[in-house]
This record gives sequence, structure tokens and C-alpha cells, in this order.
Amino acid sequence: MNANARHLPKPVYFIILTLFTIYCLIMIKLLFIRGNNLWPTYNYNIIPFHTIKSLVYHREHYNTDTWVKNLFGNIVMFIPLGIFIPALNRKLLRPVVFLFVIVLILFLVESIQLFTRVGSFDIDDIILNTLGAMIGLAFLKSITRGLSR
Repeated sequence: MNANARHLPKPVYFIILTLFTIYCLIMIKLLFIRGNNLWPTYNYNIIPFHTIKSLVYHREHYNTDTWVKNLFGNIVMFIPLGIFIPALNRKLLRPVVFLFVIVLILFLVESIQLFTRVGSFDIDDIILNTLGAMIGLAFLKSITRGLSR
């Protein structure tokens, strides 16, 4: 068992680890396994807020499904990451360390999507996913503060 998780009783740690594993498998399916939908070219956006601005300022050009998935889906899907990772490793309860690890993970995910052509590299996805993970961390910290009182 991870030395950083010893603050959790063994059954709780294994439940969290199991839920995290299930979450990871679901995310792998959503992010990397899309049938034969390989993109013929490399698509990327390295300009921060370019995609977000386009979705917000030109909302009428997008159907609601696309708009909601791209903005809110990219946030909501990564809230559990902000809960599971620091729950399993106490060192990651520190926001700066957590932020570094999350951005590194998300950069890797976006890069894999680009090079495998099952998605595109979009810096705005990293921004929105990071926001979601930070919301998850804030939620976890508020819950643990409430429980410690």
C-alpha cells in the first residue's frame, strides 16, 4: 500500500483505488477508443483560450451538444481526477504540486490523442480539464475539512 495513503483505513483506500481504476478505464474508452474514427490529419491548437473564445463568442455556429460537451464536459469529466489522485497520495493535496502533476498528465493525454490521431491537441482542453481537476481538489479539501471538525 502507498505510504502516503496510510492515513486511510485499508478498506477505504482499496475502495478509492477500485473506483479510481474504473474511472481510468472509462476515461481511456472516452479519450482513446473511438472505433475507426482516426483523424486524417494532425489537428492542434496551441493558442490559449482560442477554442474557448470561439465556442463562447460564436455559440450560434455550434449545436448545443457540441457546445456543452466541449466546455462543460471537459470540466466535469476531470473533477473525479481531482478527488481520486490526492485521496490516494497525500502529497498531492498541496495545490502547487497537484497542479504540476495534473498539467503533466493532461499534456500527456493530449499528446497521445494527437499522435494516435484519435483526437487533437488543444491547449484549451488542458485548461478546462485542469479547472475540473482543481474543482475536484477543492471539493475533496472541503469534505476533509468538514470531517476533521
